[in-house]
Amino acid sequence: MDPHSRRAVAARIGLAAVASWLVLGAAQGAAATVVDAEGRAVTVADASRIVSIGGAVTEILYALGLDDRIVAVDTTSLYPPRAAREKPSVGYMRQLSAEGVLGLNPTLVLASEAAGPQETMAVLKAAAVPLVLVPERHTGEGILDKVALIAQATGAEGACLVEAIRHDLSALARIRRGVERPPRVLFVLSFMNGRPLAAGRDTAADGIIRLAGAANAVDQYEGYKPLADEAVIAAQPDVVLAMERPGATLDAETVFAQAAFALTPAARQKRFIAMDGLYLLGFGPRTARAARDLAVALHAVGAAEPLPSETAGRVESCR
Repeated sequence: MDPHSRRAVAARIGLAAVASWLVLGAAQGAAATVVDAEGRAVTVADASRIVSIGGAVTEILYALGLDDRIVAVDTTSLYPPRAAREKPSVGYMRQLSAEGVLGLNPTLVLASEAAGPQETMAVLKAAAVPLVLVPERHTGEGILDKVALIAQATGAEGACLVEAIRHDLSALARIRRGVERPPRVLFVLSFMNGRPLAAGRDTAADGIIRLAGAANAVDQYEGYKPLADEAVIAAQPDVVLAMERPGATLDAETVFAQAAFALTPAARQKRFIAMDGLYLLGFGPRTARAARDLAVALHAVGAAEPLPSETAGRVESCR
């Protein structure tokens, strides 16, 4: 299914579909039928042995208290930190081996719709083990849908976590309403042959920038593309945003040393922000907090306002 079709399916099975998932699924311990990111109706009879593929998928499973059912994770599953320590790895989510996944004898495979390669996913779809592809929609409602789908597929009680996240998103919306002038933010993933690989529309970076009350400085295209110097200068970003990752973190000195970036407001004001990659771009239970932290850095406001999950209705209590 092409990306546009997947997005159309995701829109159709948006937040309004949570109720239909709850109707389709049976009570905990019984078979449940869910509609996944590709519009496939998948019946899950046994969720006792789960292979979790995708950082947000694993984070949600832990938040739901289902870590004892996880038999393996992928290398993007970095939160909570103990997930990578205590669970076997099936490798990078975009370079999966069908034998590596099915050899663990799972009863359910939960995978981000971005998982690959296509050949492996085709084998997993054809296998007897249920494969549920989890939609990647980079919005607040997309997070809620993701949690609801995973909860229903596993027979878990997801209402508490959904409500905790919903309250966080509502508090975040109030923070956004206080922004008078959204800064222009350019997200740089890396440099390729001296050119920045920048995030356009329909990316996690674009989604988190908008959730934080800012504007993506490059929205003329979808996905990630290398920018020419002229495009960087034309974008006129007020801030450059990057993600922290082991051995590959960009820094302000490296970015602003580039001739094109030196001519931007971000360089003149020395405004550069780097945040943990999964926290910033994961679109899981902590995303509202990440957007709040980004908003604090972007808008040069004071201490971060506590979100509901950090005070009385902590996400951890939903376990």
